[in-house]
Amino acid sequence: MKRIIFFFTALLFATSLAFAQKQAVISVEESSFDFGVIKEANGKVSHTFTVENSGDMPLVITRVIASCGCTTTEWPKQPIPPKQKADIKVTFDPAGRPGEFVKTISVYSNGKTGSYVLALRGKVE
Repeated sequence: MKRIIFFFTALLFATSLAFAQKQAVISVEESSFDFGVIKEANGKVSHTFTVENSGDMPLVITRVIASCGCTTTEWPKQPIPPKQKADIKVTFDPAGRPGEFVKTISVYSNGKTGSYVLALRGKVE
């Protein structure tokens, strides 16, 4: 009986270990960008965040949501292969928004439970 329990425990452990090792992992070199002082009259400003799949399975970005309608996003719709990089472009429209700002961008993928959060900062004159 002890052998059977040991066998099934070892099998369960080996199976969970195999699944735990193969996964997509989203990472970025910079998760925040500061525009500094920008002029409202100059219009929209953009920044591109580079994400990397540092895992060993394809990374699929399912959605990217900005905290405000003044911020738009563009991201790759195709899977990102392991050890490859892709860009997420974020554009902020300062029209009618004088003062300091902090905008967050939530990146949802199969590479992390929940979301990976990026941020834009600056001051509109």
